[in-house]
Amino acid sequence: MTRCLNCGAERGADVCESCGLNSTAAEFALRRRLLNRTAFFVLGALAFVAASNRYPPLELDGILIFIGVLFFLTLGLAILVERRALRHLEVEALKRVYYGLIPLPWLLAGLLLVNGAFDREPPRIQEARVVGKFSMGGALPSRRLIVTSWREGHRVERVPVDRVNFDSFSRGDVVEVKVEGGLVGIPWVVDAFHR
Repeated sequence: MTRCLNCGAERGADVCESCGLNSTAAEFALRRRLLNRTAFFVLGALAFVAASNRYPPLELDGILIFIGVLFFLTLGLAILVERRALRHLEVEALKRVYYGLIPLPWLLAGLLLVNGAFDREPPRIQEARVVGKFSMGGALPSRRLIVTSWREGHRVERVPVDRVNFDSFSRGDVVEVKVEGGLVGIPWVVDAFHR
């Protein structure tokens, strides 16, 4: 007894009694659904990157590493489901796990947007010294000042800045970083400027 690739119902014959599709049509329906949901997932990952640039959290590197691992794990799972479906193997459990991972980038993007947009605490000014700079080009360029940390348990902070601020700072300069606590407790950077 195997399960239908389309609806997941148990079937004993080539044609599923629940949805009426044979195994070839069910495989096609599954592959089409996988493609649509993967596109939705990729758009969510892009929305997450845009949200992280709008209200950049202090722990941006760790968050981007987490979303990158999640991204490739989910895409790998989609490929595994599709390959198992081609061989007419059982995919129902893997398919459900994959479908559960699809909305995560959208939820995380919404969390970052809500964290920054609805934060009503007054910003705090933190003073730090620039110890390095990091710049990465591309479609979404990233420029960060690496500064001494004001938080306990951290050596340095990577503060996102715009191009003008990035060019105006050099190693050893004192920088004032305007930080907000975040509605859900994720501190984020408003701005950085010369003292």
